[in-house]
Amino acid sequence: MGKSSQKVNEIMKLFLLAASALGFLGVALGAFGAHGLATVLEANQRADTFNTANRYHLYHAIALFAVAWLATQTQSNLIPIGGGLLIAGTIVFSGSLYLLAIFNIRWMGAIAPIGGALLLAGWACLGWSAWRDF
Repeated sequence: MGKSSQKVNEIMKLFLLAASALGFLGVALGAFGAHGLATVLEANQRADTFNTANRYHLYHAIALFAVAWLATQTQSNLIPIGGGLLIAGTIVFSGSLYLLAIFNIRWMGAIAPIGGALLLAGWACLGWSAWRDF
């Protein structure tokens, strides 16, 4: 296995592991929100916020599987950057909304747009790579 092939496999493995972990946590948190946190979310009137966090969380877990595949299709440095931004954006965006919804920490609502910007940057990197490299 050549050095570049080994690097591609390491990048692919990283994104497959991240996608699996985010997917697992997304399903677990979704179930916990629907069953274990229902009264807390209703009391805070934040069920919609929690559901938004969970939806974006799961969407981006699935997207990371595509990023792992893309890493095998090109040597573009934009793919791992884009994937890393999707991971960071998911953690910041969904994480801040989960904290807002569960603990009613209102200032977390100001953090969510940072996560959204990271997600946008990740998608922009992936799009730029598609435009430039395919």
